[in-house]
Amino acid sequence: MEIEYILDDHRLSVIENWTTGGSCHACGDLLDRPPIYGCNLCTFFVHKSCLDRLKPEVQSFFHPCPLELYCNFYGFRCNACFGEISSSHRYRCKLSCTFIMHVECALKPMVEYSDEEHTIQHFTHFHPLKPVVDSTLQKHEVVCAICEKLCSSSSSTYGCTECKFFLHKSCMTSIPRQLINHLIHPCTLLFLTNPNSFRCDKCGEDVFSRIQFSYRPCYFDLHAKWALLPTVDSEDAKEIQHFSHPHPLALIENHKDFNNEPRCVACVETCLAPTPTFRCSRRSCNHFFLHKSCALKLPYLPTSIQSPCHDYPAGHQLTITSLPYNDEIRTCSACRRGFDSSFMAYSCREDDCGFNLHLDCSKLEPSFVLDGHDHFLTLIEKVAAMTCHFCGANCCNFILRCLECDINIHIQCLPSAPKTISHKSHLHPLLLTKSTLEYELNSKEEA
Repeated sequence: MEIEYILDDHRLSVIENWTTGGSCHACGDLLDRPPIYGCNLCTFFVHKSCLDRLKPEVQSFFHPCPLELYCNFYGFRCNACFGEISSSHRYRCKLSCTFIMHVECALKPMVEYSDEEHTIQHFTHFHPLKPVVDSTLQKHEVVCAICEKLCSSSSSTYGCTECKFFLHKSCMTSIPRQLINHLIHPCTLLFLTNPNSFRCDKCGEDVFSRIQFSYRPCYFDLHAKWALLPTVDSEDAKEIQHFSHPHPLALIENHKDFNNEPRCVACVETCLAPTPTFRCSRRSCNHFFLHKSCALKLPYLPTSIQSPCHDYPAGHQLTITSLPYNDEIRTCSACRRGFDSSFMAYSCREDDCGFNLHLDCSKLEPSFVLDGHDHFLTLIEKVAAMTCHFCGANCCNFILRCLECDINIHIQCLPSAPKTISHKSHLHPLLLTKSTLEYELNSKEEA
């Protein structure tokens, strides 16, 4: 008797008088329960009972995406129970996640618990969670895995004592399965259980709680605790979390508490009442002020400058960075001017790349053509002292640059430069001419 196997294009036959031993390729248990089916050519053998219950696709309570059955002989750990996967069969996320489960875990039925036991099966943990008694909270330091704050007798706490996994009831009921249009990251972040530690891309801390929010295509991983903090679009929030800064930001109640006039790290304008402004309350970041209006419109990723300026095909990404940099003095890769130590910039997440952009420079679009050159040139108003590759003279203002090739050209030196341009600082079109103020425009003082 032969049956068709769902993961292969050939059929499996029943194995009579099995005495070889070995393990089932589906569940990993010993092949000691007949009937056994297999393929001698592929040395592939499974229990008949495993074949009956295997499905090409399943939906698990512990993961929001559909899971597909696949075969892989490399060892992994299950994202649900955190145990080693010894069998060749496992279920994996059908979409973009790296979520993997034992066949047994993926097919595990949901257990109904009586109200008398007050036991809850929650997607944050594989085992059921039970109420934690006050005596346990008094004897041991119990920390919520989501908000990472102490659990006390004044708040309801659920936990798995076997795994030392505990949650505030309030955190357990408020944690979402996914974050959509969250200001911490523009992509949809999925809640994942993870057997491994990871580094949070928001605050840079190493996380060992085994729960996280993640978006795999961006390689972005987030502390679960950040999901519970309100974001800047919350109407009455006194404390928010914003992607531009690793710490929570508090709303300024009294602007008179500051002797000097603080400036917004995004727009560089003064923060004055009654304009709503948030501030980092940590002493090490007492320079960080952010207008609520700036926080709402500040894009997580630069919208204009893409591959002409940075190595996006290699997987590098620019994200907003809260300065100052303590390791070295950095300059903008577009205008070559240094960064003010108090304001924001876009920076490459790769440590050894060193590509950075001022917020204003990130809005520039390469649009000028140089005959015989493969890339468009970008017009930049002010730059650090550079040398024009056409005439060899020094240049500091209105320079055409190829950021990829580091080529600099006076706008008047470019044969194909337009004869007139419009500019935001003047009502009338500007005519290209050899300026009588050329020395003054390129002097050290002006630079």
